[in-house]
Amino acid sequence: MARIPHPARALRAPLITLALATLAACSSGSPSADAPAKPAATQATSSPATTAPAAPGGPTRVAIPSLGVDSALLRLGLNTDQTVQVPPPDQGMTAGWYVNSAVPGARGASVVIGHNSTRYGKAVFHDLAKIKKGADIAISGAGGKTTHFTVTTTETVSKKSFPTQKVYAPTATPTLRLITCDGSIDAQGHPEDNLIVYATQT
Repeated sequence: MARIPHPARALRAPLITLALATLAACSSGSPSADAPAKPAATQATSSPATTAPAAPGGPTRVAIPSLGVDSALLRLGLNTDQTVQVPPPDQGMTAGWYVNSAVPGARGASVVIGHNSTRYGKAVFHDLAKIKKGADIAISGAGGKTTHFTVTTTETVSKKSFPTQKVYAPTATPTLRLITCDGSIDAQGHPEDNLIVYATQT
């Protein structure tokens, strides 16, 4: 995984070239697939996460009815190397909300990350590649409010060219991004690509 600054900090400096941000949000099933690599290709490590929302109104669940997904949301922050956390591999069936992104329903881009698979088997976003344009994604908050988003497009990108600006940049309306791994497995057992789902509030 490319070493990145805090996305919000990077986006406040548009004249500075952004480092590429990729997410090691799944593995091929090998125990070594979740281990950190050497700089400058640092893999996201699975630092401790919690199910408590980061702020009042923070999201607690994500549901994608068309895929049969209904998951609690962990809190995901930044690792010490400034890479974005991913859910621990032993909680592969639980997605996570990146706490430095927008609260779903508020103006801005909210980011939810989930594994495709881990060494324990299939994970919460295993079937995310099957999602269709127009599909509903429901995000529930701590106060019981549910915000609905409609899928507008999907994108598969190489982890070497992750679109940091496109994913994390501020948006004028509430938007949602779901991120998981995709593509072929490299020699180290890591998927080579990320799948990104873009959605807008319904």
